[in-house]
Amino acid sequence: MFSLNADKNPPSEGSGERKRFHKLNQRTIRLRRRLTMHIYILPNLLTTMNMFFGFFAIIYGIKGNFVFAAYAIVAAAVFDLLDGRVARLTHSTSEFGAQYDSLSDLVSFGIAPGLLLFQWAIQPFGRIGWLASFFYVACGALRLARFNVQKNIVEKAYFQGLPIPMAAGIVASSILAFQDLELVAYRSPWILAMTFLLGFVMVSTFRYRSFKDIELKQRLPFTYLVLGVFLFALVAIRPEVMLFVLFLSYAILGAVFGVLRLGRPLKKRMPEFVEDTSVVHEDDLHEEVEEEP
Repeated sequence: MFSLNADKNPPSEGSGERKRFHKLNQRTIRLRRRLTMHIYILPNLLTTMNMFFGFFAIIYGIKGNFVFAAYAIVAAAVFDLLDGRVARLTHSTSEFGAQYDSLSDLVSFGIAPGLLLFQWAIQPFGRIGWLASFFYVACGALRLARFNVQKNIVEKAYFQGLPIPMAAGIVASSILAFQDLELVAYRSPWILAMTFLLGFVMVSTFRYRSFKDIELKQRLPFTYLVLGVFLFALVAIRPEVMLFVLFLSYAILGAVFGVLRLGRPLKKRMPEFVEDTSVVHEDDLHEEVEEEP
């Protein structure tokens, strides 16, 4: 054990004692640095709310209240959208925030929907049912890991594979749609097939339009406004059902276009910056650890 005041009263003589004191002092300095790291509070607090609602969905899925769990996933998606926007607006983006966001997304959009699918519809299929749920969760984790390592080289206008929040949105909207239409999802082969499909398209290389290249603050063609009004009116007819139809159509069309190889190939772009791994970022909770002899 060593004290945080180890740098006081250094030994006055003895080269061996001085070396031991220097080694102890260096370890004390590293511990102090670790205890005084700083992170950005607001975006990471929003990310925590994302994970909270994902955990909420898991709890209510276990209880069998699937509608509440579906709405919790929707709330998690809202906070997932907000944390990135707030981080960019306040110039508080960090590597720590990016990794924390991915871990929260795995809870809210991977584990929670996978559990809901099993409890809600595919549990009667036995081993195939829980393997399908695991397949969805594993593919979601792989999708997040791939996105983290490719986010600086894949073109901005398209996603490579279905984003995991969209897959979770399809699961949540399917629960709400079946509830609204008073359909029975228990032991449904269609839900089982949808589970495998969602996992497959998440790890695929199919191109899905991200719409990140559309600058809404700039002037756009008048047809964009007409299309937006039409979609709003379409969803307002029966929100729970129409959102499920729109989300599922987005996933299926991307898969169809990918299988038929329609559209342009996915382009790579040069990274906007090269991270210097030799620099220690205190706001990222990262520390350069020196090897001890």
